[in-house]
Amino acid sequence: MEALDYWRLCDELNVIQAALLVVGCDPSGNEESIELYPDKSPPGYQAAKIGISNALCRKEIAGQIVPLYDYNADCDAFSEIDGTVNIKQSRVEVASLRTWLAGRGVKTGFFFPDTGGIPDYLDPRHPRYAPKLAAAVHAWLAIENESAVSGKSPKQALVRWLREQAVRFGLTDGDGKPNETGIEEIAKVANWQPSGGAPKTPGG
Repeated sequence: MEALDYWRLCDELNVIQAALLVVGCDPSGNEESIELYPDKSPPGYQAAKIGISNALCRKEIAGQIVPLYDYNADCDAFSEIDGTVNIKQSRVEVASLRTWLAGRGVKTGFFFPDTGGIPDYLDPRHPRYAPKLAAAVHAWLAIENESAVSGKSPKQALVRWLREQAVRFGLTDGDGKPNETGIEEIAKVANWQPSGGAPKTPGG
């Protein structure tokens, strides 16, 4: 793996790390110096940092906010600065950050690795991935024409395929057995011959 890929192992990041990864930079070696030399920050970093910080404050991104503190000489004490975020100590949850980015139209880059042309609705890494929707589409594609049904009605073939793939799409109960109710519902959605009747033979 590339050095940047190891950051995919993190479920949480601080704001600096998250902003650097959004713009495609490895936080390793840059995290300490990035705020000391803002004029040398990579393109887009400042905007990403501000956006993530603000979204964290508005709770649009899940995480843990650690505020900045200022020293008050008159009171000889530190006081919290309202509306500020300690970007080094505050944490953002990666899954929530990915959802927020997608909602802002950012669907490429580090947090959205190349899926090889897989549509968003079939990509398990997409924040709005729906297993049952994916199951219906995959089932339809697997049994996409009558010649593949082999004498069974489309719905029968779809049900059989979904049973075989139940674990893959979370269509099992607590004992690991296929969830027949869920499978029936998905088969109805994918069934292109809802009126029933005998399946047609190829070319017939």
